[in-house]
Amino acid sequence: MRMIPIRDVNLAVTVVGRGSPIVLMHGGPGPDQWTLLPFRRLADRFTLVFYDHRANGRSTGAPETMTWENLTADPDALRERLGIERWTVLGHSFGGHVALEYALRYPDRVDHLVLVDTAADTWWSREHAAEILDARGYGAGLVEQTRRFFTGRIEPREMLPTLMRLRNAYHHRHGLSLLRLMARDMLAGEWRTAMQPEALIQAGRVLLDGWSVMDRLGEITAPTLVIGGRDDFLFPPECQAQLAAGIPGAVLRIVEKAGHNPHSEEPAVVMAAVSDFLLREPAAVTEPTAIVSAEKPRQDFAGVA
Repeated sequence: MRMIPIRDVNLAVTVVGRGSPIVLMHGGPGPDQWTLLPFRRLADRFTLVFYDHRANGRSTGAPETMTWENLTADPDALRERLGIERWTVLGHSFGGHVALEYALRYPDRVDHLVLVDTAADTWWSREHAAEILDARGYGAGLVEQTRRFFTGRIEPREMLPTLMRLRNAYHHRHGLSLLRLMARDMLAGEWRTAMQPEALIQAGRVLLDGWSVMDRLGEITAPTLVIGGRDDFLFPPECQAQLAAGIPGAVLRIVEKAGHNPHSEEPAVVMAAVSDFLLREPAAVTEPTAIVSAEKPRQDFAGVA
């Protein structure tokens, strides 16, 4: 990981692997690129550019500067700094919102778009995530805390305890195997995650309040893969289907036995889906629902950051 001056902030950036480039936009907001650690399995086929959004993780910047203009201009300036002309954009959850905004604002820079457990608006998660937890038998206290959490109505000190209480909800109902999953994530490096609670609060109260690009999905021109976990309580399969239906030619993949983080729970399934989508031969233009991309000449950006 290296701190790179980009525009008016310093972004925490990690570049690994070799081949066609993929920029990975993490969820949250608040956490960092370590939440996407399982995607490092793709480093033998692709150059992976991980970074922390401004005011998130280890990157600098005031939370008030988290605007869609800045959140998309930052990675594009990073792309230029790394000497990359076009790249695949992969976004998870909140990072998926950023990825959608980026694809709409910088369409000529997006080779492919991969959206993991996200949506084109924030209405569902803000209005119904707590209701799903209530229906699944979670206590009234956690349900109310969830309502406050996703609208930014918490204090900074509440972020980590709330995330720990919600940990079960984010995953498929594994039972005892959930403990093994948590232990595996920690041993793999999740213990290094840095958080900035103020980013979550600012986004919940301002940035994500009423945000939507639903009416602009038809403008996206990049071949798109939409991946979602069957048991995701934030953006359930219905949201994934709605998202895929709005993007011309998008491919939808629902991952069984997974919640909001299928790349962590079923990494082999997700990595295979992403690789197959990016490396298969393109379909005929008369079959837009099957659009995928041909493999491109391998490039080596390792060490550039």
